[in-house]
Amino acid sequence: MSIQQILTHPGGAHKDDFLACCVLIHSHAVPIVRREPTEEDLADIGTIIVDVGHEHDPERNNFDHHQFPKDSPPICALSLVLQNQGLYEDAQNFCAWLETAERFDCTGPVDTAKWLGVDRETLWKLNSPIDITLLRRFAKHTELKPGEPIWEIMRMIGEDLVVYLRDLRKRLKFIGEHAQFWTIDSAVGEFEVLFMPRTDPMPEEASSGLEKFIEEQGKQESVIAMVYPDRRGEGYGLSRFNDNKRMEYSALESSCDDVHFAHNRGFIAKTSSADPERLRELLKMAREESDVK
Repeated sequence: MSIQQILTHPGGAHKDDFLACCVLIHSHAVPIVRREPTEEDLADIGTIIVDVGHEHDPERNNFDHHQFPKDSPPICALSLVLQNQGLYEDAQNFCAWLETAERFDCTGPVDTAKWLGVDRETLWKLNSPIDITLLRRFAKHTELKPGEPIWEIMRMIGEDLVVYLRDLRKRLKFIGEHAQFWTIDSAVGEFEVLFMPRTDPMPEEASSGLEKFIEEQGKQESVIAMVYPDRRGEGYGLSRFNDNKRMEYSALESSCDDVHFAHNRGFIAKTSSADPERLRELLKMAREESDVK
């Protein structure tokens, strides 16, 4: 049976029900209805029920979490929808905000602030008019339909989130097939670098996903720099990993003819060279320069 509508609770809206609906309308361009579900709604697999109804039954398209025991791990309606779409594990790995959203929805702002190690007031300082307006406008409606401004914004949010998760997994697989970890010796000791060679075809953003790949490989403590094709030229970009100050690129522009740009804060440089040995040499110079500074 095709999906006819998405149903969520009336009244105040939260990020979990809002984002769950965003993800769902990326796949199902149907109206969002905001009211309490009936027994007929719960039994109707043509209606996706989100964050209401006290039932988690993916086969019947029901995604509520409020009936879970209090001592259950924090999980919200968005989590259940992402699980059903096979995206939850990647979302846990690649969306740092997800666990905070889960805890906020399940345990409230006070316990979430304690978990984050901040005071409650700090949480409110992280809010913006974007958060406030979107949730408030969403909450004012009893029904949102395709073509209406809020529905269309929600569709864009859902599309960006789903595409990000699906494309990043493909991108990480691509990096794993092509990238190399280099170990370079310098006057101040060995260090490790991730090198992404130029490929044909080239990804639209050659540096995309490199930091996540390093983390997935458990190399976040040993790798201090990344090298990747410059999308504006035939050479390469050299950058710090995780802003590691043991790499200092600022002096390369004045001392190396093949370095046409180096940020004065030292975190990135661009070279016209594509020779791996020359790239290693530039990295070695940047590593040794950091000790001088």
